[in-house]
Amino acid sequence: MPTPTPARWAEMTADAPMALLERRRVIGEKVMISHVTLHAGCEVPVHSHENEQFTCILSGRLEFTLGDDRRRVTVRAGEVLHLPSNIPHGAFAPEETAVLDIFAPPSAETGIDRKG
Repeated sequence: MPTPTPARWAEMTADAPMALLERRRVIGEKVMISHVTLHAGCEVPVHSHENEQFTCILSGRLEFTLGDDRRRVTVRAGEVLHLPSNIPHGAFAPEETAVLDIFAPPSAETGIDRKG
């Protein structure tokens, strides 16, 4: 059985899977949590993935494009957006925004990691 160990965001090395985005992740057996900073102007293209996702806005705001009909939804600090499995979604950060993304199941790659 794994030993519970605290993870410190400030001590983790961030990766940058796309321009204007920094990410730190803790990956478990059944869930993954990512601390993501999207700098002003960051555009996450519309994508989908099998993972169920919760996006918790810590600061700032994201303008999401959701579903096949591409409806627009703005999610602000203190709000959570639930993204069911395989729902097309993208986001734009009009200002620097910090989020916690929770994914189940975990995976080394999510939609922003896939090329092509």
